[in-house]
Amino acid sequence: MAARVEHLETSGVFTLDGGSWAVDNNVWLVGDDHAVVVVDPAHDAEAILRAVGGREVTAIVCTHAHNDHVNAAPELADRTGAPILLHPDDLPLWQQTHPERKPDGELADGGVLTVAGTELHVLHTPGHAPGAICLHVPALTTVFTGDTLFAGGPGATGRSFSDFPTIVRSIADRLLTLPPETVVRTGHGGTTTIGAEAPHLEEWIARGH
Repeated sequence: MAARVEHLETSGVFTLDGGSWAVDNNVWLVGDDHAVVVVDPAHDAEAILRAVGGREVTAIVCTHAHNDHVNAAPELADRTGAPILLHPDDLPLWQQTHPERKPDGELADGGVLTVAGTELHVLHTPGHAPGAICLHVPALTTVFTGDTLFAGGPGATGRSFSDFPTIVRSIADRLLTLPPETVVRTGHGGTTTIGAEAPHLEEWIARGH
């Protein structure tokens, strides 16, 4: 059976720089009836496990290490045996949430994960966070962007560890070069496409300089 994308939304609190905000997060599952990769284990390990069902979890991928994207990762890993994968540049953020536990493996630009015979390509897209990554899945014409790209613009860069010119370069160089029909599945909110976001590029570049 071909791989597919499944979605659930979880709710919790995002904390950084002394502030706290209520947030709804997208959690994505990529796989088939036998195995899945979980992208961004947010807030509620039990809800994610219900979505997984009896399937094997082959990896838990964190697009970045803000607490609302990683806070359920250790419990999910403990209960499934799956490795937690994170880009090493985000370890300082990870340690704010999980000081006693390290991720199990590293994500690197150009790396490839495979589930259900389908390749997930790692794109390092810093800006929202130093180790932010996106996962491009050509066979499914989709990219998981975490908080790097949303419908209508880039992710926030007003807090620690973030930088607006950097996120603009990441989007321009790594995401807007993907096929325009590529579906953008974000960390929060609704989906969009690369083609729908491309017209905004000149404005972002102008603001990024």
